[in-house]
Amino acid sequence: MGRWEPNARERLAAAALQLYAEQGYEQTTVAQIARQAGLTERTFFRHYADKREVLFAGSPLQELFVAAVVRAPASAPLLDVLGAGLDAAAEMFAGRHEYALRRQAVVAAHPELQERELIKLASLAAALAEALRGRGVPEPTATLTAEAGVAVFKVGFERWLAAAAETDMTPLMRELLDELGRVTARS
Repeated sequence: MGRWEPNARERLAAAALQLYAEQGYEQTTVAQIARQAGLTERTFFRHYADKREVLFAGSPLQELFVAAVVRAPASAPLLDVLGAGLDAAAEMFAGRHEYALRRQAVVAAHPELQERELIKLASLAAALAEALRGRGVPEPTATLTAEAGVAVFKVGFERWLAAAAETDMTPLMRELLDELGRVTARS
């Protein structure tokens, strides 16, 4: 086994996604994933708590989104602050359309994975709300803005996945953010 070869974490993630797509999440074991990656089960558990976490651990989405919100100019309107976070998220997915499609197909096929995905999105919303509070945004505005930002991301991500080919997610996110602005504008 190639235990000492580099990129064990990435190899395990690629092997897991391939096996989940081929034979199903429930039917795939950690032993199979490790074997497919040319590693041991022990190595698997050094990188992931369980086979579910292969699809969710190590994603820098929350970190990138929140960091962009924190770095946005202090005078920026809230929708522009969200836009900075959405831009960072979109950049993370550049060139990863095929991977995202395969991953989403696996997640969509299993309620346990759908639940984990929702937990990750809730965690993102909580982190965004905290970052907004850190910028001086009061409650309930911080939480409402964070939840709206996650909703824009979720809808934008789904639309991006539905695209026939790799496209830039940024204009799509910005279009949806503009739509949110129209929806929330008082007439």
